[in-house]
Amino acid sequence: MAKRAALATLACTTLVGVVAAQAPAPLLTPASKLPARHNVAVFGQKIVYYDVGAGPAIVLVHGFGSEARFDWGNVLIPLSQHHRVIAMDQIGFGASDKPFIDYSIQTYVDFLGEFLRTLHVQEFTLAGESLGGWISALYTIEALAPANTGLEALPKPSRLVLSDAAGFSTEHIGGRAMPIPIAGTLADAQGVAIVFHDKSRVTDAFVREAWAMKMKANDGFTERSIWGNPKVATEGVKDRIGAISIPTLVVWGGADELVPLEQGRAYAAGIPGAKLVVVPECGHGPAIEKPKEFLDAVIPFIDAR
Repeated sequence: MAKRAALATLACTTLVGVVAAQAPAPLLTPASKLPARHNVAVFGQKIVYYDVGAGPAIVLVHGFGSEARFDWGNVLIPLSQHHRVIAMDQIGFGASDKPFIDYSIQTYVDFLGEFLRTLHVQEFTLAGESLGGWISALYTIEALAPANTGLEALPKPSRLVLSDAAGFSTEHIGGRAMPIPIAGTLADAQGVAIVFHDKSRVTDAFVREAWAMKMKANDGFTERSIWGNPKVATEGVKDRIGAISIPTLVVWGGADELVPLEQGRAYAAGIPGAKLVVVPECGHGPAIEKPKEFLDAVIPFIDAR
């Protein structure tokens, strides 16, 4: 009897171990497990950022209403094993300053360029997610073919990664309904689920943590400013991406509900030589929801020479 009970206990323990091994990791890496952040003045505004690791540099640009930890926290440490990883909270978001200005995509291109100059970053891969992908695409276009404005040229990226990038089409801009409501209540905050394919991972604890991050960021004005600025509707890149002449990787969640896969295919088709990697059973943020698959696609690409 004792032997039978022991076998039963072992069987239960083994099953629990298998279930535990198969359980997905939390969607957000705890801040305590990430490196300390730095800050630097850019155009007189405080920009908070991660700068970790050594080797070829990769600059990560987060998306709308987000911050570096939310979009990139799950891949920061793995990327930093062989690379210098720089990920800032963009102006108006996260822990960076939030001046009362009319935010546009060009605002973010200008701040990204000055940020990189301030940190003396010259040779780098540029990677952007969602709004950050839009910013990264426009930044690359302007860096590779600078306009004759008399302004200092932008530091040029050597490679480009676009992850579920917005901005190919701007039909949803200019007074039309926003894809994600700005959360004014905890119930509104549950709308973050639209970012993910596996809704079961959007637990009450995750919603509360995500909303607490939003409250701390205090970025509602920035969000309203972007979506209410008519200039943004003129900043789409679909007619200009043919000018992107550096190696480009387009990574897309196959089940993205915010920026559909058709947009990813259009980006890849419009950028000469671009490669498209579709992450199955994944929503709008592969680096958040499927970090291993994201890294499996990105690391070989940025290391290729």
